[in-house]
Amino acid sequence: MSEKRRLGDRKDGRLIRDIDSMHFIMPIIYPNRCDNEAFISERIDLTAAERFLEEKNAANPEYKYTFFQLIVTALIKTVTLRPKMNRFIANKNIYQRNEVSASFVIKKQFADEAKEGLAFIHATDNTTLDEVHDEIYRQVTSCRSGKQDSTSDAMDMFKRMPRFLAKALINIICVLDRHGKVPRSLIETDPYYSSIVLTNLGSIGMHSGYHHLTNWGTNSLFAAIGEKKVRPFYDNDGIPHMRQSVDIGITIDERLADGYYYSKTVKLLKYLLENPELLDKPAGEEVSYE
Repeated sequence: MSEKRRLGDRKDGRLIRDIDSMHFIMPIIYPNRCDNEAFISERIDLTAAERFLEEKNAANPEYKYTFFQLIVTALIKTVTLRPKMNRFIANKNIYQRNEVSASFVIKKQFADEAKEGLAFIHATDNTTLDEVHDEIYRQVTSCRSGKQDSTSDAMDMFKRMPRFLAKALINIICVLDRHGKVPRSLIETDPYYSSIVLTNLGSIGMHSGYHHLTNWGTNSLFAAIGEKKVRPFYDNDGIPHMRQSVDIGITIDERLADGYYYSKTVKLLKYLLENPELLDKPAGEEVSYE
């Protein structure tokens, strides 16, 4: 049963009331998300992931499991098990988000002028890799068949308005955003209201790197996935071993937790991707990784 909403809570998150003095003060003196970014880069050995995907796809040749789906699922499980990663700051207050969610852009065609769509995964404690795989397949298929998502429809509506009217309405929505008063339909479909935003730069042959957060919305974790590449990994004797790998760049809001909490979070993410069979288990199932 969900907690009863109290004064000060938002429709998308609960106000954190029991908080230490430093984290109470930080949002007040550092109010902008974009001014408080921290960037972490991690290299993942994909040896076990390749073997795992080969076994999964042998039983599912029609729509294959992908590295991207593994990463989405691993991030969902990481945020589920590390709840401070699912917090956000709005109007100088810290909130615990009501659900774990992930979003990303879908390119309808690999062409300069091709339109983009949005995918949004709403997870629960029981979410597994199979469910993420099926939901991504459903949304990608729908997007590339020509169906437009509701967020794109709303943006097109503003584009058709006279410029002065569109600017005025958007400014009003920005005020509503700051106070947590935007419609629930926007919260459920706008990627910048999700726990995790991903960009798959590897799909277009690019390296991983830094991506900014935004002051709009509530998103506090952005993951940029680079291209797969064979790179050296060194054993305890300093001997290099060439292995398939991927770099992931993660931008976070540093006001939400301390460096130790973030380091354990990244260790968990890496452990999940290097032990991908754990992603077949529910997102809320604990993992021993230290």
